[in-house]
Amino acid sequence: MDLVIKADGSWWHEGTPMTRAPLIRLFSRVLRKDDDGYVLVTPAEKISITVEDVPFLAVDFDIEGDDWIFRTNVGDVVRLDTDHPLELRSSPSIGQRAPYIRVRGGLDARLDRPVYYRMVDALEADDETDTLTVESGGASFVLPITEDS
Repeated sequence: MDLVIKADGSWWHEGTPMTRAPLIRLFSRVLRKDDDGYVLVTPAEKISITVEDVPFLAVDFDIEGDDWIFRTNVGDVVRLDTDHPLELRSSPSIGQRAPYIRVRGGLDARLDRPVYYRMVDALEADDETDTLTVESGGASFVLPITEDS
């Protein structure tokens, strides 16, 4: 199957963008990452697909009490915690470091740029260490502000 999840979070089938959100959500529910890469797994078959970066984008968040709750472009709702950590890592597909959160089963979401900027605005920087600390779900996640941190 010629199915590609682009770095911008869009899903493409045979060179054409998929626009039916319910179909994309359905495919996202049977998406897995195994030793062979990304696959769609149904009771009848296992189909390899191409993912340019990660399969999901975090497109919004809310702060509920002490918890940061993220929502993905396919409808997953994830509380930032030890099972769903946040990390800043190099993203070859966008050519710079980017924040990622674990969604489920080894599948990650990259925080969409506006979501990341809004998150940074909500945090207070530690000027001594050049870091931002996000506390959620009983865990702390430290993000460097500069490449050297």
